[in-house]
Amino acid sequence: MGNVDDDSATFEQSYDCANNRNEKVSTPISNGHIPSHAFVQQKVEGQLSEPELVEEEQNEEQLLLNKHLKFSAPAYTEIRTRSGGLKFKGTSEGSYHPAKQLEANGHATKSGSKCEKFKPSQADGVLSAEQEHYQKTSFEDVPLHTACLTYLGFYLLMILGYINQLLFVPKVATEKGREGYVALYDAFESFYSRYVYRRVRDCWNRPICSVPGDELVLKDRVTDDYGWSFRFTGTETRCLNLGSYNYLGFAAATGACADDSEQRARQKGLAYCSPRSELGNTQLHIDLERLTARYCGVEDAIVFGMGFATNALNLPSLLGPNCLVVSDEKNHASIILGLRLSGATTRVFKHNSMRDLERVLRNGVCYGNPKNGGKPWNKIMILVEGIFSMEGSLVRLPEIIALKKKYKAYLYLDEAHSIGSMGPTGRGVVEYFGADPKDVDILMGTFTKSFGSAGGYIAGSKKLIDFLRTNSHAHCYASSISPPIVQQIYTSMSIIMGEDGTDTGRNKVQQLARNTRYFRRRLAQMGVITYGHEDSPVVPMLVYLFSKIGAVIRTLTTRHIAVVGAGFPATPIMEGRIRFCLSAAHTKEQLDYALDVIDDVSENLGLKYSRKPRDPKIIEY
Repeated sequence: MGNVDDDSATFEQSYDCANNRNEKVSTPISNGHIPSHAFVQQKVEGQLSEPELVEEEQNEEQLLLNKHLKFSAPAYTEIRTRSGGLKFKGTSEGSYHPAKQLEANGHATKSGSKCEKFKPSQADGVLSAEQEHYQKTSFEDVPLHTACLTYLGFYLLMILGYINQLLFVPKVATEKGREGYVALYDAFESFYSRYVYRRVRDCWNRPICSVPGDELVLKDRVTDDYGWSFRFTGTETRCLNLGSYNYLGFAAATGACADDSEQRARQKGLAYCSPRSELGNTQLHIDLERLTARYCGVEDAIVFGMGFATNALNLPSLLGPNCLVVSDEKNHASIILGLRLSGATTRVFKHNSMRDLERVLRNGVCYGNPKNGGKPWNKIMILVEGIFSMEGSLVRLPEIIALKKKYKAYLYLDEAHSIGSMGPTGRGVVEYFGADPKDVDILMGTFTKSFGSAGGYIAGSKKLIDFLRTNSHAHCYASSISPPIVQQIYTSMSIIMGEDGTDTGRNKVQQLARNTRYFRRRLAQMGVITYGHEDSPVVPMLVYLFSKIGAVIRTLTTRHIAVVGAGFPATPIMEGRIRFCLSAAHTKEQLDYALDVIDDVSENLGLKYSRKPRDPKIIEY
């Protein structure tokens, strides 16, 4: 069914066969060390005798070694990486037996290994929030020669496209009898999609025919006319999935979520065919909203059938023409559309720059609305994301909350990617930073990622939610969430919260954190440039050149790894990238295999642009 060594064997069976065992390696994760503040205070004031002091210090050290300390988001255990890169030459092309390389690349997996010294963090009172942010966030400027080649390559594509357009008639339908009409399509967009995007079109919108779990099955297709059209070959390719937002691994065809959803579909059907305000409201929707409110730690919540529409159709209900929105420059397209529909004045601040944010807020407060004679704005709202999906960076939430209080602004936090994937129990960046949920006026999130379902929610005060029940277009006019989708969300959220009576949810969150750190550290030691926070499961790897996006995706596909590429206009021209999305469903063997292949591809295609020093120590999983 795929291009694997043994068509009848799954990847998991390949692992078991290669390792000659059925159990997977599992090591507990340590989420950082919090010193006992009472003990520190007593130590400073000299209230403890020498024997008591030694005993307390030994207890602290023992807790650290046992790795059972309370989670503190900014203070993860440091996981070191080693330099020198990995050589993938020993494994045959296209094979998927990563366990054979375990001894060769020298990875340590023993849970009892000695703990590394912790990095200083804000939680330990050593670093400021700004210092910690820059310490934990990866970013490098593009090398000058790479920037020149990127621009040269892109403009060369444009020139060749214009020559092609002049000499050859495009294989597209043309409208007749439209004389005197204004052009329906933008000329440049049409040209770009035909002559630039078409050259790498096979790398996007690839159809799959399986559940997008830790693995997926691609439906093979080829083009006979240079990307104008495609035809299916009738074959399929099983790949390791590094492109889906399946952060906690709930996107599966088996398990409690799938069983409950199937049962709900048999009982209630597949759709209610009506909005919530009419005949589409059920007790299960109400129960899901109550559960979501408890999960987010707020008074109330409201759910919607589409994540994109949660932003696009609710922001116009909350904002108007005399409102000022201060928006991060990297915010998602759904936010941008919602702001356009609202008619509010939008001012953009530099990505994650608190100085620029404060400048915009100060000017908004001091000068008011220039279109209204300088009178004060009806409201000022700061709009940011928890994890920025293209950058992999985390919002600087504590500092934004401080600015929000200082300038009396509202805060709208989009946790589409961070809810479920961040924090010790998956409550998002609010929990990750130890913030009070009530300090965030509007909590927005989606069910399409960590929960393996569809839809979105807005959580906050009861007054806010009651207002949206009456005024939200997404609530009053859109069809309600279908029964099996609601059940999938309810079951997965209950598991994350531990209400199923197991530790499955917490283990998934910890597994994702461990996979994220391991993957990012290994990429750093290879010498490739990655963006984002070290705890973000969204990992962009910069390839810059437009042609290299297609080369990397095609090459990885031949090695049974499915990834997503992003280029202009989704990113700046000079910042083409491959975006890896990690999951709790990934095993160490799968990550090792992917990293070995990425190292080999990066070496061959010249992707090791990083000029940062590489830590020579062995990485620990």
